[in-house]
Amino acid sequence: MESSDDASRSAAESTSRSVSRERAGSPSTSGRVEWLLVVALLAVPMAVVPGGDDAPTLVSLWGFVTLGGDGSGVGGYPVWAYFLDQPRPFATLPPSIRAWPLALGFHLLAAGSATSGVALGREDRRVTGGLLVLAAAATLWVAAGLGVRFGVGATAGWFAVLPASALATLAVAVAAYGRDLRRVAVR
Repeated sequence: MESSDDASRSAAESTSRSVSRERAGSPSTSGRVEWLLVVALLAVPMAVVPGGDDAPTLVSLWGFVTLGGDGSGVGGYPVWAYFLDQPRPFATLPPSIRAWPLALGFHLLAAGSATSGVALGREDRRVTGGLLVLAAAATLWVAAGLGVRFGVGATAGWFAVLPASALATLAVAVAAYGRDLRRVAVR
């Protein structure tokens, strides 16, 4: 059994560690601005694919949005319908399309981690930052695959698709969680 002196000593050490972490310039949990940035990433399109008739298609985490295609304005196709309507098994889809659920999952986990930091005061900022880096990699993979499919040739298409979400996610990871991620790499 732990004595009260041992318990109070461990509590004091824990408090001094968290205070020293905050003095080092890194808060222990995400703030409201960081949380808002992470949650806003859920609305940034993974890729912007130019259309043939000047009607681009936004490929988001949630599906496809076509802007002004046939004069009807905005059209949409949710991602779950895309996967459910597929006649092929999931394993036979292109690797970049199979990365789509990973991208969504990493973004949702990062948003949940930041939400936990703001709402409950319990978060490991290294986990949130790492999830954002993984989300950026997965969304870049999806955008690169779309570029190859919608572009001309194997490499020219990469420049036809703008990977908006990958760039925005990486920017938020570096700007908001960069110090925490550097601490992981230095250790």
